[in-house]
Amino acid sequence: MNVVSIMAHQDDEMRCLGTMLKYHERGHHLHFVTLTDGSKGFVQQPDIERPAAAAIRDREMRNLATELDATYTNLAELDEFLYDTPAVRMALIEAMRACAADVVFTHFDQDYNLDHTTTSALVRHCAMHACLPVLPTSSPPLPIHPAIFMVEPHGPFVFPVTHYVDISAQHDDKVRLLSHHVSQETAMLQGVGSGIGALTARVDGYRGDQVGVDWAEAFVAMPARGAVKPFNVLP
Repeated sequence: MNVVSIMAHQDDEMRCLGTMLKYHERGHHLHFVTLTDGSKGFVQQPDIERPAAAAIRDREMRNLATELDATYTNLAELDEFLYDTPAVRMALIEAMRACAADVVFTHFDQDYNLDHTTTSALVRHCAMHACLPVLPTSSPPLPIHPAIFMVEPHGPFVFPVTHYVDISAQHDDKVRLLSHHVSQETAMLQGVGSGIGALTARVDGYRGDQVGVDWAEAFVAMPARGAVKPFNVLP
């Protein structure tokens, strides 16, 4: 299968990377898609020029993807100003088709960041059209609608979990891979007082406790036509 993370920013794969690693260990192919250039993620250096910031974020994400023999596609929209436009829709439809997406992870539809919720809405709409022939792109339509799971948001949101994945065997490698986001480790420490490892462990440990394992990731199946499957999809 082709397993795709479609997120607003580089490092937003934090809440599904353990599950993606589990897929990878079973021989499935991984793909990462980001919709923005991540250029406004520099709390530690707010005056950095956009091209320089975007290049750093792009390089960090590509280094992570390379370790997993994964593809990486960056739509490079302006970070913190992501809008639902015809051009963005067509680019995302093509990205889904080019990945031959079978399983998609994306943001929850309630989140502190509007880039995140815009991405979630775009995935809902574009996944439907990715498997229909009415909006042609370079790649052919998907044969079936991909399964879509929304990841847990940061912050005080009610997250009505529908699925858990035990990532106890993958957690250490997940944290190691996330360390490629060097710029965001610094930004998070300054902005929220916790680094990537701590933010990951806090939630993964809590979800693990709920299902009797050391570490787990939690998801909500996107309630959209075609996105929910009548068979097991997650590893």
